[in-house]
Amino acid sequence: MRFWKKRKLRAPAKGAQRKKSASNARADTRDHFARFIETRIGVEAFVEPPTHVTSPTLVLIANTGEWTRRRVPSQEEGWKLARELDIPVYDVNQVGYPHRMREWNSKKRAQWQEDNK
Repeated sequence: MRFWKKRKLRAPAKGAQRKKSASNARADTRDHFARFIETRIGVEAFVEPPTHVTSPTLVLIANTGEWTRRRVPSQEEGWKLARELDIPVYDVNQVGYPHRMREWNSKKRAQWQEDNK
């Protein structure tokens, strides 16, 4: 009787496959942001610096406070993407998060707590 099976090790991804998947991820991020912008009013972008845990990210915040966040390859790429999407862009370390984002989070948290009682 065999309790432990040997697992087959997968071959590491080849360079071309990595580049293709990275470009797919960039396209997916751009598409996600474009859909967010098309379906909301007053969207602004906020570039977040890398931390010890996460890579740089770009946060889009609508006029209502609704937001979405995705990783970007670098802070410069985040600025570039926001400019390509033709929306205002800010450094979150310089201006902070808008109050409407915190209000939206509080409302969603309260709704979630009511729904889970």
